[in-house]
Amino acid sequence: MPTKAIYPGTFDPLTNGHLDLIARGAGFVDELVVAILRNSEKGTPLFSVPERVEMIREATASFGNVTVDTFDGLLVDYARQQNAKAVLRGIRAISDYEYEFQMAMMNRKLDPNLETLFMMPAEKYTYVSSRLIKGVFNLGGDVSSLVPPNVVERLKSKAPGKVS
Repeated sequence: MPTKAIYPGTFDPLTNGHLDLIARGAGFVDELVVAILRNSEKGTPLFSVPERVEMIREATASFGNVTVDTFDGLLVDYARQQNAKAVLRGIRAISDYEYEFQMAMMNRKLDPNLETLFMMPAEKYTYVSSRLIKGVFNLGGDVSSLVPPNVVERLKSKAPGKVS
């Protein structure tokens, strides 16, 4: 039976750290679903859900086993609907681990058959987060080495002249 995993998140915007985890995670499973949470508690997004879907699809087009989808509600319910066996989560720092550990344990309580796979991004991306990208971008900083080229173009369209 093929192994499917879910990589959930808001991806607002997609970063090279996310892309690194997608590329490496896709090597461990038959299918990796990058699942964008539609109703996040993270505040007002920079990009709409359709924009994020499009950016991720463009950035992952060369991966034959990566799909992009959206979901609401509990991740375990979505994983069950997708017949997924695992959830892929990235950990950059100890603070991420504490939060992710709690989420993994709750998911295990809700669905004991759903495994959580923790991966660390490449060292050069350990400090990169979507929130940090948005903050640096909004202050006029160059984030072009930290996000895929298609995301740079989308950022430019949000505020021309802010990204080199």
